Amino acid sequence: MNKYMTASVLGCCVSPVFADAPVVLTPLIDSRLRWEDVTQGGKPDVADAVTARVRMGLEAKFPDKLSILAEATGTLALDNNYYNATPKSGGSAALFPAIVDPQTIGLNRLQLQYQGIAGTVVTVGRQRINFDDERFVGSAGWRDNEQTFDAVRIESMPIKHLKADITYAWDDNTVFGIDGQTGVGTGHIQGDNVFGTLGYTTPVGTLEGFGYVVNQTALTRAKFSSATFGGRFAGKYAFNRATNISYTVAYANQRDDKLAPTRFSTSYYFGEAYLNSHGWSAGGGYELLGADNAAQIKMTGLNSTTAFQTPLATLHKWNGWADIFLVTPTNGLADAYTSLGYTKSKIGPFDSLGATLIYHDYHADIGAGAYGREWDAQLRAIRSKYVILIKYAGYTATGFATNTRKFWVSLEWKY
Repeated sequence: MNKYMTASVLGCCVSPVFADAPVVLTPLIDSRLRWEDVTQGGKPDVADAVTARVRMGLEAKFPDKLSILAEATGTLALDNNYYNATPKSGGSAALFPAIVDPQTIGLNRLQLQYQGIAGTVVTVGRQRINFDDERFVGSAGWRDNEQTFDAVRIESMPIKHLKADITYAWDDNTVFGIDGQTGVGTGHIQGDNVFGTLGYTTPVGTLEGFGYVVNQTALTRAKFSSATFGGRFAGKYAFNRATNISYTVAYANQRDDKLAPTRFSTSYYFGEAYLNSHGWSAGGGYELLGADNAAQIKMTGLNSTTAFQTPLATLHKWNGWADIFLVTPTNGLADAYTSLGYTKSKIGPFDSLGATLIYHDYHADIGAGAYGREWDAQLRAIRSKYVILIKYAGYTATGFATNTRKFWVSLEWKY
């Protein structure tokens, strides 16, 4: 093939401006520069992390409804005066609060996707998976190195308003990256994980049944092996074009499965509602991750207490931005919260400007002892492809953990 033929073929295949091009290529760029500052009781030093994260990739779409996506990720610590919870952390766990943004470089996504008949989409490979509100399975996008899964996912809508979504995942690529190979900071966790939902959409919301079976082979993760089944209803009712109310309720039961060291059965309850009008949003909710004080240790038969866990969730979205409750306390967790937010479009140089204020009150499930309270606040500005974020979390301990203050400033740019 001569150079003219080569140039002609490449131009046809890679340039989306050609209407008859057999392949359309889309570049993927996602960058973030962030400063995180953490002060925590019991830690004599203040943690300061200045990190720069870039994800770069390419998606190729073929005319036969087939697509291939490849994406790499890299995080550089410009100021690593903190403990990143991996074996190669530059800081000390005894001195510094943890900021789980270690330096890393690697493959973030590599997936093959086919969009077939009856609204069926099959995705195979390393991929980003977010189920519903990410309470049980999510990509943990708040962290620099997001959580992805080596998995097969099938999404289908066999009849109108009915959607089935099922995934088998054999590897969890966690936020700890390439340095998280041992102990708590495990970077890649193998196992047999099955996630599934079946939802039916009605005029007032979507009614859904779900199941999440988590089995991880790493010894430090065996305690999270569980089978969770439940239901969820989420919807919105519009009073008029400017005002509506959104609502979500959910219930689930969680039991031990396979390698779990204890036999247990716990419950999950969740409900929230928000009134939205003219850019304002006000509301709140209540979430209970229950505990079983009659659990039994399998090897000894002795009684124990075990709490409802969601190890594969986007945990930063839940139970406060201070991240005090990434693992549910043994006696369970009750979180009552309320929030107020306002977003204005086309203000000054920004496409939108939004502010949010949230208050949490935390208690135990068993014994109902007070854990603490938290105030969270956020200011978010968007201009074109840029996002500026200023964020604060303040946790005051009354019976669990220690006082913690976190502050973030970040700039994001996406292509």
